[in-house]
Amino acid sequence: QVQLVESGGGLVQAGGSLRLSCAASGRTFSTYDMGWFRQAPGKERVLVAASWRNGGSTYYVDSVKGRFTISRDNARTTVYLQMNSLKPEDTAVYYCAAKSTMRTWVRPEYWGQGTQVTVSS
Repeated sequence: QVQLVESGGGLVQAGGSLRLSCAASGRTFSTYDMGWFRQAPGKERVLVAASWRNGGSTYYVDSVKGRFTISRDNARTTVYLQMNSLKPEDTAVYYCAAKSTMRTWVRPEYWGQGTQVTVSS
């Protein structure tokens, strides 16, 4: 069992930065692929960034490439999402997720509770 707790959301002006953190419980953190999803009001939840368990492979949705960076610290069992040059369209609830290699990002095994990010224009 893995528990995920996000932090770091808030209100920021367009062009600003935020860093989200997701602290994971459990000793098997390094065996999970970690991802950040977001869900805007009235829209589907989408994967915006992912880090595979080997630490070397990452994924970014096109709309955040060059602005967001995902990183993980296996020793601290924490995954981060550094968000720079934020835009109003980045406003959403951001969720941390963990999946084993047997799963796809369509149905990760574990979810955090979400943290609100609001970008004002």
